[in-house]
Parts: sequence; structure tokens; C-alpha cells
Amino acid sequence: MRTDLCDRLGIDHPMVGFSPSEHVVAAISRAGGLGVLGCVRFNDPDELDAVLSWLDDATGGRPYGVDVVMPSHAPADGAPSDLDVLIPAGHRDFVEHTLLRLGVPPALDGESDRAGVLGWLHSVARSHVEVALTHPIRLIANALGPPPPDVTDRAHAHGVPVAALAGRADHARSHVAGGVDLVVAQGYEAGGHTGEIGSMVLIPEIVDAVGAQVPVLAAGGIGSGRQIAAALALGARGVWLGSIWLGTEEYRSTPALREALLRAGSGDTVRSRIYSGKPARLLRNRWTDAWNAPGAPVPLPMPLQNLLVAQAHTRLMESGDPSVVPMPVGQIVGRMNAVRPVADVLADLVAEADVTLSRLGSLGRPATGGQD
Repeated sequence: MRTDLCDRLGIDHPMVGFSPSEHVVAAISRAGGLGVLGCVRFNDPDELDAVLSWLDDATGGRPYGVDVVMPSHAPADGAPSDLDVLIPAGHRDFVEHTLLRLGVPPALDGESDRAGVLGWLHSVARSHVEVALTHPIRLIANALGPPPPDVTDRAHAHGVPVAALAGRADHARSHVAGGVDLVVAQGYEAGGHTGEIGSMVLIPEIVDAVGAQVPVLAAGGIGSGRQIAAALALGARGVWLGSIWLGTEEYRSTPALREALLRAGSGDTVRSRIYSGKPARLLRNRWTDAWNAPGAPVPLPMPLQNLLVAQAHTRLMESGDPSVVPMPVGQIVGRMNAVRPVADVLADLVAEADVTLSRLGSLGRPATGGQD
């Protein structure tokens, strides 16, 4: 299984793997794919710089990329203390009362002083780009459409291609017009920020719209070699995988999160604005149910919603209760039935895709022999 994407990115298999874990990213790249590190969790540029320096060594010279979050329409930006005053008291009360009702322990010492994830802010995301361009990255991806033109121009000046996720064909056309080099067609089934069109419909629509100009990667609901083969049959030049890596050994999750992921089925997710302020697919549980209950407040816009729930998410994750852990994950979670090394997962994906493509190829050949 090889496409022109492999030569373009310097990889063995047309598979791009996103993860917030540098350990997963390094393992994907070493196994022949392109690992892409999610940068949104880094509030401190120096911390990101240290992690990327680690990746420079841990990938063994294999290519890797980074993913930033820069909404095409910049949200409110500023210091956390300035944004904090924009959060209504009623929303804060709802969060605290919900945590109490769910039996979540109080914050640990010093936890109340921890800032939310500031990577949602344009100013912080720009610092991520600046740091990343001092390392030998092979791709900058933006989870929320194309980066601002000056960011794209700066990446190109460093010889780094830019990818952007798209949930509609018109978005993909706009991305390409803005200078994006690769488009990720992300279907409704995907984890995290995602649109409203299913992958089976979306992928060929985006391929028809921009595939003659730039490579199109398929994302959303892909966690087997058969699904990779299907994506290639729909015209994609490769795949973008995210949720499937959450069940690997290298993803250092808490026992509660691991249990929640392993026991979830493909119907146990929900698309909601409660995580960041924009629609994102999450693991459905008692926390997400509380936000859907009568009387729950409407989620705030990005980045205020994340600032509102950031400390709550930490407390939920540290509670040890699988029924409340907050986690973006796609519908492919139903395939996470065992904890395995990244290299094994990737090898099985490639092997199954090769077998499937071979079988499909035989369907197009005339049968041998004849009738008397």
C-alpha cells in the first residue's frame, strides 16, 4: 500500500497519525507513518520546545509534524485573567454543582490555580508555530481550517507544507484557495472537532472538489485496514487516524480512561460544544449527559468554554471514575478492545489494507475458464 503521499512526506505508508502524546507520535513515525503531535495542551512554549527536541531524537530521524488550533475566525484573545471575567457566574455554579452531584473529589492542592488550556487562543497557537518551525517538522496541520495567511506563508518559507481539516467541500475549496497543501476530509464519525457529513459522502465530495489540486486525506471512522482501503477507493491519497491510538500502550492514560475506552461501543459518543465551545465528538457519559439535561446552560464560545471546564476536566480525569472521564474520541472507539503497541496496530492496518486492496483488485478481473 503506497501512494504519492508517501514520497511527498517521506513515509513508508500513506498514514498520518494524530495524537496529543509525543510517545504515540514517535512510535507512529518509527513504524513508517507520519506522527503528528497535538500542541493545544501546551501553555508554555518552552515546554513544547522541550517535547519537540525529545521527538527529534525519539523518531530516529523519521519525519513528524505538529497540529495547532487556530480558528479561521479568531475568538476572544487575551490573558486568562482578562477572559475569566467573561464567564457567567451561572455557568460556574452549574459546573461546581454538577461535579458535586457526580461525586467528584475537590481539587488537589494548587489545582484551583491551574489555568485552562490556552492553546485555543490565537496568540498561543502562533507561539506553537514559531517553536515548531525551529525543529525539522514535515507538516503543520490546523484542526479548525486553514491558518491565517501569514502563518501559511511562514511555513512555506521554511519548506513545510500545511494541512487543514475540512468538513464540507466548500470549506476544502476555501482552504486550497488560501494556500493549504493537503486537505483532510474529516467525516462526522471523527473524534474531537468534527462536522455534520458522514465520511462515505464527504470524502468523494472533497476529492471531486480539490483532489486534482492537492492530496486529500480521509479521516473519521477509520480504524481498520478495510476502512483504509475504502478511503483509497473513494479517492483519498492517504488516511488521517486519531482515535485509534488512544487504545495503545504508548498512550499513557489513567486506568479510568482506559477502562472507559475499552468498554465503550461505537454508539457511546456524542457530538457537543461542551468541551471547547465548538462541536466536538466526545465519549458519552454522566458528565456529557448533565450538559444535555433540562436546565443546563448553553456552552460558551471558544475559548471561554474550555477555560470554564478545564479544571473540572482535570478533576473528572483524576476521580478514577470511568463513568465521568472527559475525552474526545470518535465512533471508532468500538474497535478498541485491547491495549496494544502502536507498531502492532499500524502493521495490522497495513496488512489488512493490502489484503483488501488485492481482493478488490481481483473483482475487476474476468473469471478464468468458460462453459462447455
